Parts: sequence; structure tokens; C-alpha cells
Amino acid sequence: MTQPIGNPSHIGNLDAGQLGPQPTFLPDDHPDVEAKRRLDAGEEALDIVADLPASSLAWAVLADEAHAEGRLVDSYAYARVGYHRGLDALRAAGWRGAGPIPWSHEVNRGFLRALYALGRASAGIGESEEAARIEEFLRSSDPAAIDAIVAG
Repeated sequence: MTQPIGNPSHIGNLDAGQLGPQPTFLPDDHPDVEAKRRLDAGEEALDIVADLPASSLAWAVLADEAHAEGRLVDSYAYARVGYHRGLDALRAAGWRGAGPIPWSHEVNRGFLRALYALGRASAGIGESEEAARIEEFLRSSDPAAIDAIVAG
């Protein structure tokens, strides 16, 4: 089932009894869909990101791989690219810089994973203020995302 994309923040607020931005759902044709299919088929993230550079998921996987190997600066760089590519996609989907980005919508997960990886790498290279800002952003996007990412 296709989720609504980038709902204007004022629609549904009165009926739902909520104020504030509505959740943003990346579209079903986002590059992360193809990247996930290819990752699940066993392809290397480095090959996928070369073909799908707008995939936050592929960049997040590269960040995870670099982090696991102790290459914190590489992890930071990969995560930052995935984060920025995700911000571009979210804005195109109607996101206005605030509001939920639900983990439950699978296409959003690449961005949330890149965001998590960026915070982890920031902490690892001593950027504690950036790490704290990123953790706050991730928790405000979806409070369940961190636990879901850590659980793998």
C-alpha cells in the first residue's frame, strides 16, 4: 500500500486532534528500494552506491562497514553523504525540516540509518555536540528508530 507523501502539515490536524507537521514518507520509487533489493541479493554496497548515488541506504551500509573496520573518518564521510542525500529526498517529498519520519515506512529506513551512523561516527571522532544534535534529530524523527537500528 502506498503511503501519503509529504502531507501538508495542516491537513488532518483538526480531525486527528494533533497540531504540528504530519509524517513524511519517502516515495516507493526512491533509490533505496532498488538498493535494498540489491543488498538483499548479496551485492556490495560500494557497487550499489556507484549506480545509485542518491541511495541513503547504500551510503549507510558503507558507513556501517567502515565503522566495523575502525575507519571512523570514512564512516563519518559515508554517513554524511547518505544523510544529505536523504535530506534532499525528504524535502522533495514535502518535508519542511520538522516532523516525523517514521521507521515503520521501510523506504525511510535508509535515511534514518544514515542519520544514526552519522551520530555514531560524530561521537567517534570527538564531535560530541554534533552527535547530541543528531541523536535529538533522530529521536524527534521517530523515537523507536534507534532501538530498531541497534537491534538490526
